[in-house]
Amino acid sequence: MSGSTKVMGVLTVGSLVVVTAYTAALGSNGWLWFGWVVLGLLTMGVVASRST
Repeated sequence: MSGSTKVMGVLTVGSLVVVTAYTAALGSNGWLWFGWVVLGLLTMGVVASRST
């Protein structure tokens, strides 16, 4: 895995932690979860494209 792919993975996991904490503290926000899903899909796409 390249450095940029690792950074994207760390960013995705870190944003999951932040969105989960926000949801626990202040209640659910659909846009935050939507953004996290989009980021996760982008990360998976980058990982898949780098592994081929």
